[in-house]
Amino acid sequence: MDMTQWTPEFHDRFSRCEAELTRLYRELYHNDTAAFARFTDMLYAAYAARPEALKGLDRTRQADPDWYRGHGLVGMLLYVKAFAGTLQGVREKLDYIQDCGVNYLHLMPLLESPEGRSDGGYAVSDFRKVQPELGTMDDLYALSQACHSRGIHLCLDFVMNHTSEDHEWAKRARAGEKAYQDRYFFYEGWDIPNAYEQTVPQVFPTTAPGNFTWCPEAQKVVMTTFYPYQWDLNYANPAVFRDMTDNLLYLCNHGVDVVRLDAVPYIWKALGTSCRNLPQVHTLVRMMRMVCQIVCPGTLLLGEVVMEPSKVAPYFGSLEQPECHLLYNVTTMATLWHTVATGDVRLLRHQMEQVFSLPREYSFLNYLRCHDDIGWGLDYGFLHQLGQEEVPHKRFLNDYLTGFFPGSLARGELYNDDPRLMDARLCGTTASLSGIEAARKAGDEKALAGAVTLDAMLHAFMFTLSGIPVLYSGDEVGQENDYSYHRDPLKREDSRYLHRGDMDWALAEQRKDKATVAGQLFSAIQRMEALRALHPVFDDGADTWLLDTGSDAVLGIGRYYRGQKLLAVFNFSRQKQIAWLKETEAYTDLITGEPRDAGAVTLNAGDFAWLLHEYR
Repeated sequence: MDMTQWTPEFHDRFSRCEAELTRLYRELYHNDTAAFARFTDMLYAAYAARPEALKGLDRTRQADPDWYRGHGLVGMLLYVKAFAGTLQGVREKLDYIQDCGVNYLHLMPLLESPEGRSDGGYAVSDFRKVQPELGTMDDLYALSQACHSRGIHLCLDFVMNHTSEDHEWAKRARAGEKAYQDRYFFYEGWDIPNAYEQTVPQVFPTTAPGNFTWCPEAQKVVMTTFYPYQWDLNYANPAVFRDMTDNLLYLCNHGVDVVRLDAVPYIWKALGTSCRNLPQVHTLVRMMRMVCQIVCPGTLLLGEVVMEPSKVAPYFGSLEQPECHLLYNVTTMATLWHTVATGDVRLLRHQMEQVFSLPREYSFLNYLRCHDDIGWGLDYGFLHQLGQEEVPHKRFLNDYLTGFFPGSLARGELYNDDPRLMDARLCGTTASLSGIEAARKAGDEKALAGAVTLDAMLHAFMFTLSGIPVLYSGDEVGQENDYSYHRDPLKREDSRYLHRGDMDWALAEQRKDKATVAGQLFSAIQRMEALRALHPVFDDGADTWLLDTGSDAVLGIGRYYRGQKLLAVFNFSRQKQIAWLKETEAYTDLITGEPRDAGAVTLNAGDFAWLLHEYR
């Protein structure tokens, strides 16, 4: 399209990014000017198709580019089918979602994918069609409009590393069309795939070993990093980047405010490397950030980077050349459950030092549980200094959190257990991992009260951190593990379904009754949300530091912002502890509203305190 036909708004946005976008694109795609022209035509077509209501939202957010930062957002993650059956059902549950204090709603994968071969929706067969049983794209847009009318922001996954083997591109590749085989990684024989295997780790060594699969229809080998039915896309092909970006913008034009880039570190492949975190990945993400600035500047990019801390932070980019707006605080989540098992906060303190040292402009999503397993990607170099070795320590964590360690009330299950490597990941709901399930089944009221206290304390830790706290649907009422997946032939081999059960609406009905576990947790979380929204000290702009508590069982976090100082202390011990803070100023306990001495803070097992001082 002739640039003179562009609207002034689009032209202005494009011109701001033009030099860098052109340079990066031509470097990546070998100065293919024709491909770049097709790419920019696609961008304008997506802009022209964007509904006027969403363009208005873009302009509002452009005027306040930090709209998602601060301390006002609370998220919830849910599966549409498990939560409410359909997208229309989710619309009908928006009152409940708001009652939970949620204004950031993450819908798990809902695009069309083949039953039994989708990895929970992560093998997409059509990026422009909702799974029929859940509704339609029109239903998705209607839900987004309903959410926007209530001030709720909608997040959706974008599975960009691969497609389903049932995708139209894959079908045409299977039929022998070279142009579509070139959108994937096809090889005549096993020589090159075997060379890749020398340096590329396996994602699922027990359930899906290897990184390649034989395609009998094409009589070729195809790259399948995750599962055999998920074919890796070749982003070295400019047609792949163009069409996948077009798919992303199509979702944005249906009202998606936050796009979760799934498995983003994997999207560029090169022989002789690990095919993880390659420089070209950052080039692609940076270009996607600019694409959103041009077409839909009200949209955020959330990167799913399940890596060690040194690999995660680079996906923010730099302040001058930003990449993702948001990233998951994944290592903190895993370290938190390590701390629950060990009762020792030293590794968590070390992890917090790394997070607190990052620029305040970097925004994390903080969470206790997600749809996936808990992988033990901990700092084993630091743990070695504490006398812990990786393999036996992982075994201890898994034994403790599955309830096989003496005295443990945690009830989880292993995922992807690899006896050869003596390694496994972990699944379970927050309530069951906190001990609520086991204590309830044992009829032990004292243990149950302690488990509820621990569950609430873990949520308080999440709400203390800068960034956006995200609840897993059901955690707000203490929903336990769902063992029914064992009876489903399509799910029983995947223990992640342990914590993906249907929403227990009968349990949710108890949320106003403080005599119940659901009521106690719900009221505690509501109280924390209200306090967090009320007090500026929880703002992303706050100074944050670690407190010396005098105990390796008690973590202390300090925050300061605009005349408010918060001391947050968390007891991970199974016994009562004293946090020796030695503070002499006057503090108020935010939870009780009463004055509280901050010199020596006594905490029951698994409990916490938020102490606030206001400078006049």
